[in-house]
Amino acid sequence: MAFSHRQFYQNQSGRVAHNLNFNGPPVTRRTVVLVTAAPCDVDSGGPVFDPNIRLNVHGPDVRVSNIVPHGPEGGPTTGGVEFVLTVDSPTDIAVTITLLDPWENFSIQ
Repeated sequence: MAFSHRQFYQNQSGRVAHNLNFNGPPVTRRTVVLVTAAPCDVDSGGPVFDPNIRLNVHGPDVRVSNIVPHGPEGGPTTGGVEFVLTVDSPTDIAVTITLLDPWENFSIQ
């Protein structure tokens, strides 16, 4: 069963590593993770922030790389995900992290 979390980061620029820990389904090194990111305007929600704001496909380029799931690592959480955001110019970013079932098979070439 999939679990998704949306995280908003304000004023991101350049190459920045992030680590997001969860109190949800368990995350291990075998958890399959999908991460998407897009520019947004966090301040466009008015006096009360609306997490359903429109994402902006025409903003600066945003890339997600080095996606690494990890277990709790001694903390009180159920595990988390580390990733790198690379943003061409300063902007707010909406990141959606989706956790899937653990991978079941592997090969070495």
